[in-house]
Amino acid sequence: MGRIFEKRKYKMFARYDRMSKAFTRIGKEISIAVKQGGPNPEYNPKLRLAIQNAKGVNMPKDKIEAAIKRASSRDEKDYQEITYEGYGPHGVPILVECATDNPTRTVANIRLHFSKHGGSLGTSGSVAFMFERKGVFKFDPSQIDVDEILLDLIDAGADEIERGEEEITVYTKFNEFGQMQKFLESRNLEAKSAELQYIPTTTKELPEEQLDEVLKCIEALESDDDVQKVHHNLA
Repeated sequence: MGRIFEKRKYKMFARYDRMSKAFTRIGKEISIAVKQGGPNPEYNPKLRLAIQNAKGVNMPKDKIEAAIKRASSRDEKDYQEITYEGYGPHGVPILVECATDNPTRTVANIRLHFSKHGGSLGTSGSVAFMFERKGVFKFDPSQIDVDEILLDLIDAGADEIERGEEEITVYTKFNEFGQMQKFLESRNLEAKSAELQYIPTTTKELPEEQLDEVLKCIEALESDDDVQKVHHNLA
């Protein structure tokens, strides 16, 4: 009974950690959006998107409103969006998207995470060419009939659609992300999440032992408070 309880407790805390990290990430997205375009989502598409993503991770309404109010304050930190590039163990290319109020601290921490786990921080452009930036929209299958609006999705910029039992993913080119967002809003279709992601142009497979080493490096990077997203090309 004790072991089962400990295992459940571990899973529960792990879930809370992921939720807390997601809320922190979305909070920064909201802050950046408000600083750039104001606190009214009606006139700020970037804020509308951040609020939509907040709902997608079940962020409570009061926390969303508090984040917008906090971001409107003069005392709120100004976050810079910076992407770092590097190699994890066994030469796996990694892109790390950050939102930070102190780039000097952040780059030092990112470099440390890489080096502690057998990787290395690279220079700008060292791995970005191995990725393509795309818009990624995720939907609950019960909320969208792809067959009914397929041609409209293509006209709005969809260049790939993945259908799964639990999730439908629509991809767009980087420069057609906003067009897709406007189309979905015009049809009152709300994605679970909508974001720009770095998609690897090729993927890499590793034996289990090497894979574990890379995943530990990725996990360390993801746990950093300044890190928003980590991208890699592991299959």
